[in-house]
Amino acid sequence: MDYGFLSLLPPLIAIVLAIKTKQVYLSLMAGIWLGYMIIADWNFINGTLASIEALVKVFEDAGNTRTIMFGALVGALIVFIQRSGGVDGFIIFVQKLLTKYEQKRPGKNKQLILFFTWLTGLLIFVESSISVLTVGALYRPLYDKYGISREKLAYLADSSSAPSCILIPFNAWGAFIMGLLAAQGFGDPFAVLVQTIPYNFYPFLALALALFLIGRDTDFGPMKKAEERIRTTGKILADGAQPMISEELTTVVTKPGIVPKVKNMLLPLLVMIVMMPTMLAYTGWTEALAQKPDSGFLGMALFAIGQGSGSTAVLISVLSSLVFAAVLYTIQGLFSLKELVDLSLKGIAGLMPLALLMLFAFAIGTVCKELHTGQYVAEVASQWLSPALVPFMVFLVSCFIAFSTGTSWGTFAIMIAIAVPMAQSMDAPILMTIAASLGGGIFGDHCSPISDTTILSSMASACDHIDHVKTQLPYALFAGILAAVFYLVGGFLSV
Repeated sequence: MDYGFLSLLPPLIAIVLAIKTKQVYLSLMAGIWLGYMIIADWNFINGTLASIEALVKVFEDAGNTRTIMFGALVGALIVFIQRSGGVDGFIIFVQKLLTKYEQKRPGKNKQLILFFTWLTGLLIFVESSISVLTVGALYRPLYDKYGISREKLAYLADSSSAPSCILIPFNAWGAFIMGLLAAQGFGDPFAVLVQTIPYNFYPFLALALALFLIGRDTDFGPMKKAEERIRTTGKILADGAQPMISEELTTVVTKPGIVPKVKNMLLPLLVMIVMMPTMLAYTGWTEALAQKPDSGFLGMALFAIGQGSGSTAVLISVLSSLVFAAVLYTIQGLFSLKELVDLSLKGIAGLMPLALLMLFAFAIGTVCKELHTGQYVAEVASQWLSPALVPFMVFLVSCFIAFSTGTSWGTFAIMIAIAVPMAQSMDAPILMTIAASLGGGIFGDHCSPISDTTILSSMASACDHIDHVKTQLPYALFAGILAAVFYLVGGFLSV
């Protein structure tokens, strides 16, 4: 059935309500309900019941269920690492390295601290919340000691977390996006996601800009004033600033009596990181044997990773990491069985909002697909929009939605459901278009003062939130404008 303009209403209402109310969950639910009201020919009872049933049907897809479970279980891993003294051990470890470096190259520690901050955020790509919390907790004492502004810490924590999570997709971000791509009919969503990475310009530019500023030891805009303030007055915060204290967020601390050890953080994360490509290869091995039997072990392994189940891989990986951590901590005598169970439940409860967002995101993607929203947008846009402009326009729209709603994941859910069919129907560069929707979501999220990642970065860094937004915005805009130009030029070169 052709729903015409009505097919636009569910995502449009979700966007408008999210902008107006700042309540992403309610907005997505409203979009889902409206979509099924349209399908039910405006029958209130049937439409409402279909909306509820749509949420239930999300779990009929095993991949969706595994992804949601992963999102919740990551919370348990976060709490394990914090309570075991892993984060504190990591802090002590880096402080020792800096002390040794200071003895060899006096006066160079400030630049090294900035680089370590960037590198830590890049390497902890398992989850953006873990990244910003670790960076804030680890480096805040060092920034205060060496005269670096809190605004700079919040910027580096924020600008290295989400970009690394989306460029190294062996995490919940990857699983979530793969689920959205699978819902659009891609038989190998992992391979598609990997192929979009070179076109995801904004995360690359955000990371490169931060590294360039560190290497050149320079700043511009409000950040330059913040650095001049601490250099000339010694004030780590501006006059009148109201820092968001991270202790109010990180309520889980090292258990009393435990000696902090860096291995309690690094080893569980290492298990999780290693298990992800391993499980991707394992779940795709049968397909590799059938299609690439003569390509050698390495060739088969790479092909198998592309054919593997992303949702299975991330779920087994986090479960393996949790089991490994539980055994590791038990051997050390850190926790009883009851404490491990209680910590797991505490962590899962902490990330239930994330699991709920996944549920709504999958559901609104499904209803947009049933309404053929993307195809309708493509038909309308094709009358005035050149296929070469599709990635550029998708990037701009994604930027606007993410900035207005403060959520990159919600933006992914809305835009992928529209952008993929649109690009397919208009014969636009599909990989670049998908990347544009992802990069736009990251950019808008970075700029938005209501973004959870932006708020979390301010809290983890104990920085005034508005000061963080003001000092980061010029950097994000600079990288965002460059990314938009790349999509504009790249679109014309690809068609």
